[in-house]
Amino acid sequence: MKYILPLLLISLLTACGTNTPDQPEAAAAPEAAAPATPTSPDEVRISSAQAQAAGVETGAFVWKNMTTDVQANGSIDVPPQNRASVSAVLGGYVQSVAVLPGQQVARGGVVAVLRHPDYLKLQQDYLQSKARVTFLQKELQRQQTLDAEDVGAKRKLQQAQSDYASEQATLRTTAAQLRMLGLSMSRLDRGEISPTVPLVSPIKGYVKTVNINPGQFVNPQDVLVEIVDRSDLHLELKVFERDIARVKNGQRILFKIPSRGSTEDMGARVFLVGKAFNDDARTVSVHAHLEPERDDVLPGQYVSAHIQTAGARQRTLPEDAVIQAGEFSYVFAQTGPGAYRRYKVRTGATENGDVAITPLEQLPDTTRLVRHGAYFLDAELKKGQDAEE
Repeated sequence: MKYILPLLLISLLTACGTNTPDQPEAAAAPEAAAPATPTSPDEVRISSAQAQAAGVETGAFVWKNMTTDVQANGSIDVPPQNRASVSAVLGGYVQSVAVLPGQQVARGGVVAVLRHPDYLKLQQDYLQSKARVTFLQKELQRQQTLDAEDVGAKRKLQQAQSDYASEQATLRTTAAQLRMLGLSMSRLDRGEISPTVPLVSPIKGYVKTVNINPGQFVNPQDVLVEIVDRSDLHLELKVFERDIARVKNGQRILFKIPSRGSTEDMGARVFLVGKAFNDDARTVSVHAHLEPERDDVLPGQYVSAHIQTAGARQRTLPEDAVIQAGEFSYVFAQTGPGAYRRYKVRTGATENGDVAITPLEQLPDTTRLVRHGAYFLDAELKKGQDAEE
């Protein structure tokens, strides 16, 4: 009996231990599904987590009326009538210079004074010719009186008429030369002879260059002072042969002056399109008025311009949806969950952050295109290509 009780106790304990349920093993966390291997060198696959982290957004083309541009270079200029070169009518020595570059001068304002003995000789010739005209006029009157009384010879009357007309021509010619020199005829008629002549500006404007100094001898062909009138500043652009047919009067121009170090766009409008090619290149000159007129630009400044030609409705995408790659560009389209394919396109005009797109492959308007995050997809595509190599 004493052996039976321990055996029963052992049996009960063994039975209890056998019926105790086993603890379940911890379930392994399911791994994120890895992207499938791309089937094309232009295809890339990413997980939904990657797409969310990179901010990939898809959508369709947006049709917009995009303005096409013609690029052209040129400069700020003024019309020929707003530019003057001051020269000496007769050679002489510079006695004084009255202006400096950048100085404003009025029309008729003195810019320099010249002196030379020839100026005195010309005034002397004028006064002598004037006195001789007076004498010949009286001689002609005497011969006319004698002829009327029929006591004078016809030959003497004709000679007097000839001499008087010839001397009058000489006097008028000499007077014209003196006026060209800028001398006062009224003072000369009073007998006041001047040893100097003034050089005056023919227009109102600003002095561009001064090429003389006191004591220098100047010739009639020398340009002594240049003056520019800035009241009619305009653009003079050079447009290439392939683009000139698209440029018309009235088109708006946006231009920049690189030397200003500013990205500010300034405006102008085409008012004249050249009708012949320039001799130095296959370009045509296009002139445009500044809109509005500006006083903070200078003649001769180099400009980079975009002539806005006729617009057309085109398919567009945001600029960051387009991958620039040499001659062509690329966009990405979604072909399935997590799958994207690269398509070749040609870009056009850019306006307000959108760029015109011309697909070079079959790409319907209903295609789901990547509008944001294209650069991430391009990086993943190149990473995969590098890994295969």
